[in-house]
Amino acid sequence: MKKGFDNNQYLTIQSEHIRKRIAQFDNKLYLEFGGKLFDDYHASRVLPGFEPDSKLKMLMQLKDQAEIVIVISASAIANNKMRGDLGISYDADVLRLIDSFQGCGLYVGSVVVTQYSGQAAADHFRQRLSELGIRSYLHYVIEGYPSNVEHIISEEGYGRNDYIETSRPLVVITAPGPGSGKMATCLSQLYHEHKHGVKAGYAKFETFPIWNLPLKHPVNIAYEAATADLNDVNMIDPFHLEAYGKTTVNYNRDIEIFPVLDVMFKKISGENPYKSPTDMGVNMAGFCIFDDDACCEASRQEIIRRYYQGECDVKRGRGSKETLGKLQLLMQQAGLTTEDRPVVAASLAKERETGDLPAAAIELPDGTMVTGKTSDLLGASAAVILNALKTLAGIDHETDIIRPEAILPIQNLKTEYLKSKNPRLHTDEVLIALSLSSITDENAKRAMDCIPLLRNCEVHSSVLLAAVDERTFKKLGLHLTSEPKYETNKKFHVN
Repeated sequence: MKKGFDNNQYLTIQSEHIRKRIAQFDNKLYLEFGGKLFDDYHASRVLPGFEPDSKLKMLMQLKDQAEIVIVISASAIANNKMRGDLGISYDADVLRLIDSFQGCGLYVGSVVVTQYSGQAAADHFRQRLSELGIRSYLHYVIEGYPSNVEHIISEEGYGRNDYIETSRPLVVITAPGPGSGKMATCLSQLYHEHKHGVKAGYAKFETFPIWNLPLKHPVNIAYEAATADLNDVNMIDPFHLEAYGKTTVNYNRDIEIFPVLDVMFKKISGENPYKSPTDMGVNMAGFCIFDDDACCEASRQEIIRRYYQGECDVKRGRGSKETLGKLQLLMQQAGLTTEDRPVVAASLAKERETGDLPAAAIELPDGTMVTGKTSDLLGASAAVILNALKTLAGIDHETDIIRPEAILPIQNLKTEYLKSKNPRLHTDEVLIALSLSSITDENAKRAMDCIPLLRNCEVHSSVLLAAVDERTFKKLGLHLTSEPKYETNKKFHVN
């Protein structure tokens, strides 16, 4: 993708801005950290040049000042809530996050179990944390939250919560996913810090929506598409407009809760340092866009990808028609159709050419379109990857870079021993076969060396793919969409 975002500038000005915010208070800032820290691929897609681990690198510049507190709700533990992108439970992700932070040299102070009301599963999880040498605290369900401010800001409200012992100026409050109680944890700590005579502060770090871009900028519309299932809506911040006469963008939940937060801040510490939800934020990403056209085009493609994902989720029974309806509306707002995604037309044309057999298309970095079709040996996804690697390596299309006799034993293993009904090679299997061929075949080696060039390429399948193929495309860094239809008319499909 053509770059439009200066990542180095972002790391510099973002960390400096957070340092200034810490200094505004009594050298104690609770920073609610939204979004993904380690693998923010959405940001890297809509802001080409933004690296998926940019937020982590930014924190690393503050690691001597920073302490991590991970928040998880007791209901998420009890209900075995899963992270859809990783396929692991929220409580397992807490342990993964601790390992990841500590592996980078960041200090993890503790874990907070929020919305606790005696859940046995939460008790068991805390016991496990204790056995691993990890401190944990309890925050309770508060009746009337967030509207009953008098009760919340009292000894029976926040006062009942455990006081989280922290030792560093910057306390980063993060979580496995939304709805974990990050903001409530921050406010509870402000209450307790005030009781301890510490004038602590609160700020929010959320990359999207980008407050200093227009409301209907494609980057901000792409954020709405990414959170369509959460019913987030980008809005003009009316409090910021009234206070400063400047138009900024925030989202509905922060705007709706701000009057309550205003009262809470005043009851906790006597004043609210912020005049608007935008004031609470510390995001500087908007200042690091140097090519707006590149970011707009990247975001338009992301909106279309999110629309296709919504279509496929409904087809598979995983998504709602309401979410899909919102995605359709966002497509219209952005002035987009599926025809604005070139790989779609190429994939469907190849399908028609081959008698409606599944097909796929990849758009290479230079705009070259490569297609693949289903055959006796390979699925369309495996075929299009091989064809793309041949093109990138300058190998003639008719040249075999995997000998058929190398494929047959794999097919035999699948059908005879593993009892698979599909003899065709999936994407991961064909890449293993290619890697083995590269030991003795120079063309295969040249093709293998081109695998990194597939990252950030666009790919479209004319049918829904098996999970193994979707995972392989994701691991290779390709941006996949699929038509919302199955290869067969059977009622049962392995998703």
